[in-house]
Amino acid sequence: MSTVDSKDFILARIPHRPPFLWVDKVVSFDGHSLIAEKDIPVDLDIFQGHYPDYPILPGVILCEAVFQTGALLISELIRQDNNGKSDSAAQGVPVLTRITGAKFKREVKPGETITLEVTLKEQVGTVWFLKGRVLVHGKTAVKVDFACAMSDIMNPVRQEDKSP
Repeated sequence: MSTVDSKDFILARIPHRPPFLWVDKVVSFDGHSLIAEKDIPVDLDIFQGHYPDYPILPGVILCEAVFQTGALLISELIRQDNNGKSDSAAQGVPVLTRITGAKFKREVKPGETITLEVTLKEQVGTVWFLKGRVLVHGKTAVKVDFACAMSDIMNPVRQEDKSP
């Protein structure tokens, strides 16, 4: 897979939407790892409160960017398993079930571009164990291990079951 700049590509694979979409483009996918990027806008509203005199992107947002990249990886793995004919929504949506070993090593500031790397460590049924990191200027800002499981929260049939 070559670089994919299209938001449509990303939006077709994960349920996240602006203003809470933290992936701009997919840089590469090699069958077990996915690399993506996000440009951090200088005028992002979150910087007004975190922190007014020293704006940095919150660590929880950096982790969320990794988790969204993980969801993209899982989506691509599902498509690969189904010869590119299945979208992840038909299989369910990967939801976060575990976070372990998060380490914050470097700040991310307005105007910087982050690189998001996620690698599959193991898959057990519909549970994926992954490791991810955020890089800024080629240096690690965040490292985190996490797990995702499939949920049918976006399944239209399940939504019909909830109607009165």
